[in-house]
Amino acid sequence: MSDLRSTNFTLTPDAFADEAAAIALAESKGEHPLALDIKAVENEFHWHDFQTTVYIVSGELTVIARDTGETYSCGAGTMIRADEGGIVHREISDGYRAVFGFDCDPKTLTMPIDKPPRD
Repeated sequence: MSDLRSTNFTLTPDAFADEAAAIALAESKGEHPLALDIKAVENEFHWHDFQTTVYIVSGELTVIARDTGETYSCGAGTMIRADEGGIVHREISDGYRAVFGFDCDPKTLTMPIDKPPRD
C-alpha cells in the first residue's frame, strides 16, 4: 500500500479489503465512520466545512479539484483523504458504496453538506 499525494488529496489504493476493514481503519484513526450507498452523481463544484476520509467499498468515484484541475478516480479498496477542509471539488459516479470517516460526529454537520463556492 503506497500513498499517491497530490496538491489537495492523498489516495491510498488497496488500503482495505472490505467494509468491515474500512470501518476498523476509520475507527483506528479516531474518525467517526458512516457507511452509505451513494446513487449516481454528477454534482457542481462545492466544498465541505469538515474533513473526511472516504473509503470506497464498491463502485467507483471520480473527484475533480477545481483549483488544480486534478482528477482522481477511486475504485474499491481506495482510501481518499482531503489534506485540508474547504477544498472546492466535484464528484462524478454511476453509484458507489463507501465508508465516510468524519473528523466530527456526523450528527453535528451543518447543512447543506455541499456548500457552494464562495468565489
